[in-house]
Amino acid sequence: MNFSEKLKKASVDASISLNEKQLEQFEKFYHLLIEKNKVMNLTSITEEDEVIEKHFIDSLTCRRVMDMDSVKSLIDIGTGAGFPGIPLKIVYPEISVVLLDSLNKRVKFLQEVIRDLGLTGVEAVHGRAEDLARKPEYRGQFDLAVSRAVANLSTLSEYCIPFVRVNGFFVSYKAGKGLEEIESSDSCMRALGSKIMQVDEFQLPGEDSLRVLIKIKKCKGTPKAYPRKAGVPSKNPL
Repeated sequence: MNFSEKLKKASVDASISLNEKQLEQFEKFYHLLIEKNKVMNLTSITEEDEVIEKHFIDSLTCRRVMDMDSVKSLIDIGTGAGFPGIPLKIVYPEISVVLLDSLNKRVKFLQEVIRDLGLTGVEAVHGRAEDLARKPEYRGQFDLAVSRAVANLSTLSEYCIPFVRVNGFFVSYKAGKGLEEIESSDSCMRALGSKIMQVDEFQLPGEDSLRVLIKIKKCKGTPKAYPRKAGVPSKNPL
């Protein structure tokens, strides 16, 4: 099977429908990712089958806990090589998307991807979540924040929840060990005026490892104290 056929099969197995344009955009994204990965560290996953399953399909699992048709605006915190934000934008092109990363060369790569895939209504932004979340054009402006970044749930929540509007959501993509982080997140949820609404455990088709989606609702405005200064949320989680 060629790349498009593999992706089509994987998407059907995951109950995801992709049209021809989306299949072409994913294939182009794959080739851009692999080519750029030769000169900068974007991902350790490079084989076609693994990229399809562990990057593309995994990014789209957000639909398991969210009605994506109700989402008008989304921010991806610590997006790295564009996951989950770029796949979500490809499949839900009507959503306005911001991709945030602290490394400028990754942001430049994402800008190249956006241009080459012909995506509109998506912006790659260079900066730290702790800083951007204090700017009025970003704070409390998004229906949904997502992150696959590797960090403690409490740390990620302090980064992400300030970007979300009241009654909006933050979805954290985690490996199985993320379940342990839920138990220690009570004080963080209280401080940020938020509540864990759903925990979805599943396995990707053809994968043995457990994946977890943690859906958090922002119930009231984030206190001005949060997020704390750069570096503090990771060194001293709430």
